[in-house]
Amino acid sequence: MKESKKIVLAIGGSSGSIYALRLMTKLREAISSYNIGIVMTDNAKLNWEIELGKFNQANWPFNFYDKSDFNAPFASGSAKYETMIICPSSMGLLGRIANGISDDLITRAADVVLKERRKLIIVPRETPYNLIHLRNMTSLTEAGAIICPATPSFYNQPQTLEQIADTVVDRVLDLAGVNINTFRWGEPK
Repeated sequence: MKESKKIVLAIGGSSGSIYALRLMTKLREAISSYNIGIVMTDNAKLNWEIELGKFNQANWPFNFYDKSDFNAPFASGSAKYETMIICPSSMGLLGRIANGISDDLITRAADVVLKERRKLIIVPRETPYNLIHLRNMTSLTEAGAIICPATPSFYNQPQTLEQIADTVVDRVLDLAGVNINTFRWGEPK
């Protein structure tokens, strides 16, 4: 029997809950071929409510884990989660990962993904960047992470907030190896 691909989605506490919502929506469509684990920071839950309304975990067909649950499967490399996406990521979370501080499940899982040479995709949602942010992103890139800033594109002429967010989310899903139908440069719409 073929094992499903394993992805962990960490939702950090910066603004940009729409990116996490769109990722979860698109991953739900691909659920049959993926095992998805989700962990959220306390600030992620707070920002979700401020930006999108009440978060209801029961609406999602994923495995949710508390940020302090070090027994979650992706806290160990032996569970073989191939990809971790952190979206959105605050610069504080990014900085803790860059400096090897594993003080919760998200930072531990990111450390595991990096040490196992698997795919870590971090979607920082901050502007402007200061030198500390840039150095932390450089350290993570040198360690093997992919930094994919939440910087939307507009050449496909998005008309809604969701379509704007999808210009970032679709890039993240491409980077994660999830097959999606999306706008491709130079291809017919």
